[in-house]
Amino acid sequence: MSLTIICEKRDVFGKNASRRLRREGKVPAVLYGGLEPSTHLAIQKKDVFGILRSESGENTIFKASFDSESKDTMIKELQTDPVTDEILHIDLILISMDKAVRVSVPVIVVGEAVGVKAEGGFVDLITREVEVECLPGDIPEYIEVDISDLHLHQSIKIEEMTFPTGVEIVSDPQTLVVLIEAPTKEEEIVKEEEEEEEVEIMAEGEQPEVIKKEKEEEEEKEKQKEKTQEAPQEEKKE
Repeated sequence: MSLTIICEKRDVFGKNASRRLRREGKVPAVLYGGLEPSTHLAIQKKDVFGILRSESGENTIFKASFDSESKDTMIKELQTDPVTDEILHIDLILISMDKAVRVSVPVIVVGEAVGVKAEGGFVDLITREVEVECLPGDIPEYIEVDISDLHLHQSIKIEEMTFPTGVEIVSDPQTLVVLIEAPTKEEEIVKEEEEEEEVEIMAEGEQPEVIKKEKEEEEEKEKQKEKTQEAPQEEKKE
């Protein structure tokens, strides 16, 4: 089912105009591509969220409708506020369904590695996206990497992954995607220290009266010590 987004053409530009659009619940955008000049648009923020939350996310192909026509489009780049994550601006690109495009596709780990369930390791997903080239209609939602057979210190590179028919790798095939790592000595030491702290906390919780009594005895000793030090001074004064 084709997704159509109603857009508005913009003829007023600048920071103030963009802020006004955002206050109105819209996002400024620019549509690039083809032989035509770029087109400045405004898109409802809720429609942008609908695209991003779909299964294909930023790789969703949709029809941008304006001026009584619809054009196949997809998101090329999102500009967001680094503090609030608010969407500030969107670059769109025209799509020809018979021409290949380059996109980044997320990597999904499947299976449970032998090195994790039987050897005490953990999964380190090093590369979360791979760049591929294919026709717009063949863009995969994600690429699966099966780690079931991996032991400790074993890994999978991009060249060892299985890609759907018609999807070509653009990323470096030698790029490491996932690695089964063993806990470091540092992590083991931290874990031991945390366990020791837990034991101490439990001990304090089980014997609060003993600790209180010891504290009172220490305070009493300090008071006696102070009195002993003051006594000679008073005798000398007399």
